[in-house]
Amino acid sequence: MDVHILGGLSVREGGVSITPTAAAPRQVLALLTAFAGQVVPVTVLTEELWPSGAPRGARAELAAHIAELRGLIARALHASEGGDAPGGWTEERTAEAVLVSLPGGYRLDTGVGVHDIGQFERAAGAGYRAMDAGDLTRASMRLGEALALWRGDPYAGVAAGPCLRREIERLETARLSVLDQWVEAQLGLGRHEEILSELPGLAARYATNEPLHAHLMVALLRCGRHEEALAVYERLRTVLHRETGMEPSARLRRLQHSVLAVRHTRVGAGTGGPTPRAEVRAADVFGPGRAPAAVSTVTTAVATAPAVAAAVTATARAEGTPPVIWYGPAVPRVPVQPQTGRAEAAIKGVAIAV
Repeated sequence: MDVHILGGLSVREGGVSITPTAAAPRQVLALLTAFAGQVVPVTVLTEELWPSGAPRGARAELAAHIAELRGLIARALHASEGGDAPGGWTEERTAEAVLVSLPGGYRLDTGVGVHDIGQFERAAGAGYRAMDAGDLTRASMRLGEALALWRGDPYAGVAAGPCLRREIERLETARLSVLDQWVEAQLGLGRHEEILSELPGLAARYATNEPLHAHLMVALLRCGRHEEALAVYERLRTVLHRETGMEPSARLRRLQHSVLAVRHTRVGAGTGGPTPRAEVRAADVFGPGRAPAAVSTVTTAVATAPAVAAAVTATARAEGTPPVIWYGPAVPRVPVQPQTGRAEAAIKGVAIAV
C-alpha cells in the first residue's frame, strides 16, 4: 500500500486508489494511516469524528465507515488480481486482513509499500547525521530530499479533529526543523545568494520563527545588505511584540548588534581592500559569562567562508585576537573539535560556526 499525506491524502492499494471522497470515512482513513501498523482505539476514532461528544449510534456509524473503507480495499485487491501480491505480501490478502478488527480498535496494515512520512523521516535522519559529521554537502542533499517530499500541507483536504491536529503540528514542527538545518547547511556552503530567493517567503510564512529570520539576516549580511538585515530584525520584533508580547531572544539581539557593528565598518569592496570585519565584544557573540577564557574581543568576518578564513586568521594572529568566522547558521556555537573543511579557521584561538 502506498500512502502519501504530505500535501493531501492519497492511499493506493496495488496502484488503485482507496481514498474515499466522503469527509467522515476520509478522516477515519487519515487517522489510520497516521498510525499505520498500530491499533487505533475506537475511543480515539470517535473523539476524532465527534470532538464535542459522540452522539447515539456513534459506534454503529464508525463501523459503517470501516465497512466502506473495506469495500474500497476489496475492489482494489480484486483489480490487482493476477499479478504479484501488492505491498510485498506473498499470499493473497483480504480487506479484513488489511484493515483489521481487534479488541477495542482497528489496525491498518500497509505492507511494505511507499509511505512518504517514512521517506521524509529517513532522509531527515540521514541529513542530521551528516550535519553532525560536518559533511555539509551530503547534509544539504539529504535534507533537500526530505523537503522535496512535501507537496503542500499535511492531510490537506481532510477534516482534522484533535488527534489529527496534533499529528499535523508534529509534522509541521519536523518540517521546520529540517528546513532550519537545510538553510544552515546552505549557508555553511557559501550559498547565501542562492537561498535569498526563498528565505524572505519562508520568513513571511513563519512570521514568528526566529531561526529562519536569523538565517535571512545572515544571508543578507553576507551580501552586504545591512539595512535589509536590520529591517528583518525589526519586523520580527514587531510581530513578536504584537502576538506574544515578548522581545526577540538574546541570541537574535546579539546578531542584530553584530550587524550594526559590521555596518559601521569601512568595507573595501571590489578594490582589493581589507576583508569586511569589525571588533565585537565577546559577550555580544557568546552571551554574558559564556565567552571562553581570555577572550575579550573577537574578529568577525562576513564573506564566503573559504576565502575569508585564512585572511581573518592571519590578521587575527598579527593582532593577537582570536578569529571568529561566520559560516552561516545564525546562532553562535563553539565546536568541540574543528570540523572537516573548517580547520583553517581554528588554527589559533577560537573558531565559531555561526
